[in-house]
Amino acid sequence: MVTVTDVLPNSRGERAGVCAGDILISINDREINDVLDYRFHLANTRVSLLLDRNGERVKVDILKNEYDDIGLDFETPLMDKKHSCENKCIFCFIDQLPRGMRKTLYFKDDDSRLSFLHGNYVTLTNLHDKDIDRIIEMHISPVNVSVHTTNPELRVKMMKNKRSGEVLSYLKKLSDAGISLCCQIVLCKGVNDGEELLRSMRDLASLFPALESVSIVPAGLTKFRDGLYQLESFTSDESREVIQMVTEFGDKCKKKYGSRLFFASDEFYLKANIPLPDDEFYEGYAQIENGVGMLTDMKTGFEYEMEETDTLLSSFSSPRRVSIATGYAAYEHIRSLCDELCKKFKGLEVNVYAIRNDFFGHEITVAGLLTGKDIIAQLNGKELGDELLIPSACLRAEGDVLLDDISPEDISNALGGVKVSPCESEPSEFIRSVLGINI
Repeated sequence: MVTVTDVLPNSRGERAGVCAGDILISINDREINDVLDYRFHLANTRVSLLLDRNGERVKVDILKNEYDDIGLDFETPLMDKKHSCENKCIFCFIDQLPRGMRKTLYFKDDDSRLSFLHGNYVTLTNLHDKDIDRIIEMHISPVNVSVHTTNPELRVKMMKNKRSGEVLSYLKKLSDAGISLCCQIVLCKGVNDGEELLRSMRDLASLFPALESVSIVPAGLTKFRDGLYQLESFTSDESREVIQMVTEFGDKCKKKYGSRLFFASDEFYLKANIPLPDDEFYEGYAQIENGVGMLTDMKTGFEYEMEETDTLLSSFSSPRRVSIATGYAAYEHIRSLCDELCKKFKGLEVNVYAIRNDFFGHEITVAGLLTGKDIIAQLNGKELGDELLIPSACLRAEGDVLLDDISPEDISNALGGVKVSPCESEPSEFIRSVLGINI
């Protein structure tokens, strides 16, 4: 049962007599507990709502097109509280956050509904048979799963949850029911790499065609690991070994299934100092949100956009001096793109600055984890030009601030009033931001 907080004016719900404050009990005699129940049972041309209105049961019938909404709002998008994580993973990034940051950063979600709605990855450990049956009944697909290892005993060790091994059986149950699976493996040196990684890839490949893709990403290690499981970063040579193993196994999958299925993240290539694969290798970038092929995709899109610059040339106002702050991982990539822009657009000067992550530790090199304090400290006194661009990925939804609650305006004030603007990685927006052309 969920409470209706608002009814949109002139919506089907309002015309049928649904009121704010009504408690929605069921749709077509099926109990409603969250957004998935609601959306699934609402997808009919005739829906019968059972409501509780001040203790009185009220039935409302609505005729509509199959997938049309009826205009009801609820307290939260999930119509329920987020399901929190019940694991204590040895590599958990949240456990490596320093104290004193805002409370929302310390919440660990592990919610299968967010997997479907927003692409979040789940471990399956807080799901039970009835939850899997509901996923199958509603055909919620794909399901994004943090696997890490298919060795049940090792998974228990890595996730410190006694159910983490047994729930691996759900992968087969979901795949047999035709539910697509997107998976990720967070690789920990000396734990689930080597032969264990090979075992995991073999086991997951057996789930094809339900298995769509798997990303292999290194564990992110901050300097705040006192009292936590001892983990070390992969060296350059070890990163090469990971890439070789994943690529060779992917080649076999490509030959057998028509897809390589398994992809190492960009971080491994950068650490190994190996050129990133080309656009075709990534097969549509199914794992780009996990940092797989992100730099190749940006470069490919950039090259395409640079072929269509006539309009931009006429809109560009010269001279323009701009600076860009980014992480060490993307520095060379961003600098090379900006060099191309400067050659094409006369009068454009770009300074690209690699920001060392003193806040979390120097092992963290991605732009999305930059903090305002590090940007301010390392750019103070530097040539910033007309505008400073910072990665939009390092801004959080809660008020457009960075992880340390510093805003772009705060950065501007600390750096002498230079204009500070977020910059997207999407090529056309990136180019326009650097050129100072409004989109």
